[in-house]
Amino acid sequence: MDIAVIGSNMVDLITYIETMPKEGETLEAPDFEIGCGGKGANQAIAAAKMGSRVMMVTKVGDDLFADNTIANFEKHGIDTEFTEKVPGTSSGVAPIFVDPESKNRILIIKGANAHLAPEDVDRAADKLKQCRLIILQLEIPLPTVYRAIEFGNEHGIPVILNPAPASKELDFDAVCKCDFFIPNESELEILTGMPVETEEQIRQAADTLLVKGVKNVIVTMGSRGVLWMTKGESHFVASHRVDAIDTTGAGDAFIGAFSNEYVKTGDILRALKAATAFAALSVTKRGTQSSYPTAAEVEDFIAERV
Repeated sequence: MDIAVIGSNMVDLITYIETMPKEGETLEAPDFEIGCGGKGANQAIAAAKMGSRVMMVTKVGDDLFADNTIANFEKHGIDTEFTEKVPGTSSGVAPIFVDPESKNRILIIKGANAHLAPEDVDRAADKLKQCRLIILQLEIPLPTVYRAIEFGNEHGIPVILNPAPASKELDFDAVCKCDFFIPNESELEILTGMPVETEEQIRQAADTLLVKGVKNVIVTMGSRGVLWMTKGESHFVASHRVDAIDTTGAGDAFIGAFSNEYVKTGDILRALKAATAFAALSVTKRGTQSSYPTAAEVEDFIAERV
């Protein structure tokens, strides 16, 4: 097994809108789609589509969405031994609103994801020990995130933490035990309380995390590119110019693709470049996981731009 994703799954309820309705107003929207999503699941699918062997530790409800979520994992070759149903609970859902400029607004209802407990990490221990990387996000309870970080440290497994959705309750003593901390600009702003309007401001905010002891800070900045900072050095990777249709799940696409390339090569800069290409391709189609390209499509995309 290459990668373990310990995290969330959601059912994406995607509405494509002309404009957001005002209070008390009813508007007709031009289109709607249902898809599989959730930050953890998205990252797992992205890594799997790039060729990694992935296991998913997560919880689904006992509703009509659960079997579809499990079947979607299995279709992509993801190990679902520790994808478990929670009786009497709904699956997580995410109503998503996408405007004509491809920008999105998202609500999440955690549902069964809130039941993923530290004990679930320990029950999956034998299989987790075989993995070469653990990926975490914050759509599951913080104690579970902290236990997963501890587990990675105990067994010498690198850990990626994507602090999304950002929480000011996040314990930075735990963050400093992770190998990679990957926020976007808005998450960086929430976690540091610093402005992030310019690249220099983003650098200053990221630097405060390095001062706290974070090992590697990778800030995803959408169309502006990606900034990687570690002690004594920093690198910027430009984004690819594409015609964006739907940016939903692009950050997750980046993390999944980065994880795949990092596990295969151990080369952080190469992984950043591969992930930037994967994420760029993902925004050229509608949907979340359904927009993620294949490894061959990413290779062709990069080759065209050399």
